[in-house]
Amino acid sequence: MTKKTDWTGKAAMAGAAIGSAALAAALLYASRRKERAEKPEPKEPHADAPETD
Repeated sequence: MTKKTDWTGKAAMAGAAIGSAALAAALLYASRRKERAEKPEPKEPHADAPETD
């Protein structure tokens, strides 16, 4: 009976580790998207702007 308990304990620990890693990745993804949305768009040069070398 201890073999079954040992297996389920390891499976529970692996599941918790995978779940917490997925949660951390989701939070990083969401914060990165938010930063990009708040960042102002780069200004495009005017069509009649003189070119310089």
